[in-house]
Amino acid sequence: MGIVNATPDSFSDGGRYASHDDAVAHGRALLAAGADILDVGGESTRPGATRVAPQVELARVLPVIETLAAEGALVSVDTMHASTASAAVAAGARIVNDVSGGLADADMLAAVADTDADVVLQHWRGHSADMYATAVYDDIVAEVVGELGARIDAALNAGIPDERIVVDPGFGFGKTPEQNWDVVRGLDRVVGSGHRVLIGTSRKRMLTVAAAPAGVDVGEAGLDLATAVTSVLAAQAGVWAVRVHDVAATRLALAVSASWEGRR
Repeated sequence: MGIVNATPDSFSDGGRYASHDDAVAHGRALLAAGADILDVGGESTRPGATRVAPQVELARVLPVIETLAAEGALVSVDTMHASTASAAVAAGARIVNDVSGGLADADMLAAVADTDADVVLQHWRGHSADMYATAVYDDIVAEVVGELGARIDAALNAGIPDERIVVDPGFGFGKTPEQNWDVVRGLDRVVGSGHRVLIGTSRKRMLTVAAAPAGVDVGEAGLDLATAVTSVLAAQAGVWAVRVHDVAATRLALAVSASWEGRR
């Protein structure tokens, strides 16, 4: 899953693809690099980010989704707004990626149920402005799995079929870098829930923290290399998809891993 941030303030590449033409060109480049899905978002969820009105978000993402979907791309919309999700699916999106798992907008799950789109339910405990205030766990993997289970039940109750549900443990959301690594080590338990699993570690602070003991000065290229390593670990754990900025690096890492393991 290649990331298309049609925003001026995303934590990694904010502003690079804020215009329609730049976002579409970036989406095409990600497809050429081997992306299977393009995840188009119009609201930053970096720590401390402020919310964006649905009208603003929709103006950012809808033209991009319409163009890329019309060209045959499998498009996901990254949104917490039910109105944006509905409009994006009508414009050609096939997946709704809600980082709040349907908690930020009470109408989200019903809106998705009225479509035939898949939904990604991410583990989430609060908005970006104060996400670390909720980073308190006794057994983080068990609690993440349990809280995702509650969101799955809510989706099923809203009328979304089980086969259309994807879960995401939410790296960086309501978790410290160290807690994120606890979840990485427990990914098999997340996968064991029985649903497709999406993960997003790309360029996140947990990778910088991991590099610190080795004294590595991590720039963007280093973060993409570290992300590719986590993509391999995720594949080995059985995840369905990885959400990344640098598709080419992850494709290469996965190809090398597959050769190492003796299968394509």
